[in-house]
Amino acid sequence: MRDFLSERLTGYAPRQLALDYPEAGVLVPVTDNAAHPEMVFTLRSSNLKMHRGQVAYPGGKRDPGDPSLVATALRETHEEIGLPPEQVDVVAPLSQVMSRYGILVTPYVGVIPPDYPLTPNPDEIESVFRVPIAFFLEDRRERTDALPFLNHTFYVPCYRWERYQIWGLSAVVLVDFLNAVYDAGIDLLEPPQGA
Repeated sequence: MRDFLSERLTGYAPRQLALDYPEAGVLVPVTDNAAHPEMVFTLRSSNLKMHRGQVAYPGGKRDPGDPSLVATALRETHEEIGLPPEQVDVVAPLSQVMSRYGILVTPYVGVIPPDYPLTPNPDEIESVFRVPIAFFLEDRRERTDALPFLNHTFYVPCYRWERYQIWGLSAVVLVDFLNAVYDAGIDLLEPPQGA
């Protein structure tokens, strides 16, 4: 899986936002299963101040002691779901995104063992779940959200997997991954056909 992702992301130029905001790093974990890869998500605790009860990638705000944003993503992933940094093979960054709370988020694609036991930290994470990437490639979105950002409107899919809704910032990162790796052709600047 690592070779495939590395090949697909070679030459990909992630969008960098030249903005001076607090930074965060998140991991986009993909299981090392070439035939049926899955993506790992978390459901954030409903007790948190920000993004409570929402589906998210593991990660968080950069601490002053973090040597890089990828180190932030790995540290936060370990804290949130018990996945140690040495179990993650980081492949490449994706495009930066801005959270509605004014945090500049850099996602990093990482390959993880398919059978490593992931344990949610109950202080931050309600549950951890996996979704087959093939599900997203079918683009069976539940709805499309029109989200304003700067001078644009983005048409962001919302996917439902079992009891989970994957939408907002997580869906923007997901679409960037699908377009970069699988040529999914999901256009965030135009509403979907028939909408």
